[in-house]
Amino acid sequence: MDELRGVSLSPDSYVLGAFIGYLLLITIIGIYAVRFSSKGISHYFIGGRKMRVIVVAVSAVVSGRSAWLLLGVTGMAYTMGLSAIWACIGYIFAEFFLFYFYAPRIRRFSEKCDCITVTDFFAERFKDKTGYLRVIVVSIIIMFMLAYVSAQFVAGGKTFSSSFAITETKGLMLTAIIILFYTIAGGFLAVSLTDTIQGFVMLAALLILPVLAIQNIGGFNIFWAEAAAIENGTFTSLTAISVGTLIGFLGIGLGSPGSPHIIARYMSIKNSEKFGLVALIGTLCNLLMAVGAVVVGTVGRIYFPDISMLPGADAENIYPLLAGEKLHPVFLGIIISSIFAAIMSTADSQLLVAASAFVRDIYEKKIRQGHKIPQQKLVLYSRIMVLILVGISLLLGFLAQDLVFWLVLFAWAGLGAAFGPTSILAVFWKGTTRAGAIAGIITGASVVIIWKNISMLSGLIYELIPAFILAFVVTVVVSLFTKKPEAYKEVFNKMSKS
Repeated sequence: MDELRGVSLSPDSYVLGAFIGYLLLITIIGIYAVRFSSKGISHYFIGGRKMRVIVVAVSAVVSGRSAWLLLGVTGMAYTMGLSAIWACIGYIFAEFFLFYFYAPRIRRFSEKCDCITVTDFFAERFKDKTGYLRVIVVSIIIMFMLAYVSAQFVAGGKTFSSSFAITETKGLMLTAIIILFYTIAGGFLAVSLTDTIQGFVMLAALLILPVLAIQNIGGFNIFWAEAAAIENGTFTSLTAISVGTLIGFLGIGLGSPGSPHIIARYMSIKNSEKFGLVALIGTLCNLLMAVGAVVVGTVGRIYFPDISMLPGADAENIYPLLAGEKLHPVFLGIIISSIFAAIMSTADSQLLVAASAFVRDIYEKKIRQGHKIPQQKLVLYSRIMVLILVGISLLLGFLAQDLVFWLVLFAWAGLGAAFGPTSILAVFWKGTTRAGAIAGIITGASVVIIWKNISMLSGLIYELIPAFILAFVVTVVVSLFTKKPEAYKEVFNKMSKS
């Protein structure tokens, strides 16, 4: 394998052509969606609740994965083998539960109470007349989302730089411009349609690449024999991890019910009775992508047994490097597109959530409460806010790349711990009170930040798990000792089928 040392991903006309074709496709979708998304704020942020099953299922899945799946999980599998699959099992089961049980209830409630955002849901569910709950939810969303979006921009810059021999700064700006165009123009419809296409690009890439790589080795039996010989057999063992690591991996799924950009998908579906089919499609996509990512990393270890053979000696480069070795340049262009797709499918969704927090939750519902604002004006303000947020995220990306990546490691945990336990209890337990929700949200976000910053604790277990548990307990305890609103039964019944 020495001759493979230092393999680069030099661009050629085939790679560039495939990538440009992909960019043209999502640009056309953005233009197509402009008229629809301009009808009103509901159309701009949740597609007017007219999204089809396949769009909701696939876009919900890919908006939650980002480049973490394509680069992070493949890198983990390269390092630790098949046991990396446990990093995916938690969110696969969690999102099946959300699709099948949680999503139909929050979709029905959001329509009956005209909820467009997660903040709307909390405010309507707990009759937040003072607006304190709304402000707390918005503040936490903005705090974590800006870091999240910035990190996606930086990741896009690195992808451009490694694939097309341009500087990371130029790559970062190109990433922001591309995402800005179709997000600001087409809103939720453009984001959801592009996420769906990007989901199929990611899925195809994660299934085709490992199959071709295994065939090139000589078939599955030879692949398995060589993989089993690595690290005395532990590389192919599903139990070759500690209990703490296993719990931490499984706990990743606790972030899903607290992710506003995923919950927005649940609110957008046309028919709330179709979530059983959504659960089937979404779970299948999650499972296939996870298996594909783990096999890519595993087979990559056979091709490049020494990590020094990878660019920068970084395990997270195994996916594009293996693709460059085993695929025709056209398919390599598609692989690069799949990485960029994963980045964009998260960044665009988070931009919409952050913009809605300002325009819907602060401006319309707080500053201009009681005033009728034309829908077209709200859409205009939303587009302007997306532009401003892209500018802020770019600034963070330029000035604080290390800080951004440090923040994004626990952004998923922060959102999950703050909104996951409280939203689940709000949907399934009538006894949840406004005071309980506020206490739980603050507890979840605070524990994540504190836990992450204390080395003794952060090295013990993933911060999302203790934060989620404590937020759940605090929400229940405070709710038991605080007064429920008079109409709480009526509010809760809006989630039922009747």
